Amino acid sequence: MRASDADRERVAEVLREAAGDGRLTMDELDERLGAAYAAKTYAELEPITHDLPGTGADWVPAPFTAAAGGVRRYGGEPTSHAGIAILGGFSRKGDWVVPKDFNVFCLIGGGEIDMREARFSAPEVSIHVIAIMGGCEITVPEDATVRVTGIGILGAFDHAITGPAIPGGPVITINGLALMGGVDVKRRPPRKSKRDRLRSREFDELE
Repeated sequence: MRASDADRERVAEVLREAAGDGRLTMDELDERLGAAYAAKTYAELEPITHDLPGTGADWVPAPFTAAAGGVRRYGGEPTSHAGIAILGGFSRKGDWVVPKDFNVFCLIGGGEIDMREARFSAPEVSIHVIAIMGGCEITVPEDATVRVTGIGILGAFDHAITGPAIPGGPVITINGLALMGGVDVKRRPPRKSKRDRLRSREFDELE
């Protein structure tokens, strides 16, 4: 199972506390922090703290949060219920609340829906897309179960969903019609925060 930013940050806090207690030298702290922020799976994170008190076999993934500050994954008032792009475009990304049903209409225009940092009003949501000589790019979280059932007429519903979903993740159904247009569905890892990008750059410079 792939680790989240919250998982990496929790391991980093354990390492900083251990260094403060004198259990790790500064060199060891830098080395392990670099490994923690570079880890992509739980299996890569677990050995980093295996010899520190209260970790190791008892290590469990941190609860998933949609955004910094411990925001709950499900619930909340939807930010919007539709996206319309007519000779133009629209974008829904960042910290927003996905409704149970979200309707998209693109006419010679384009839309962007990014749900990696979003909250969901319900565990199961549907995205209904009508794209006529236009297109919509949809990005889903890594742990989502995705069902793409749209129809393409002189167009296409493309989906590059690789890897299994994670239990407890949202279920997202994407359907509709692409007429001389396209809908592109992708699964991507969470965006790195500005703080994480700076830390990665610092570790690269140290190496």
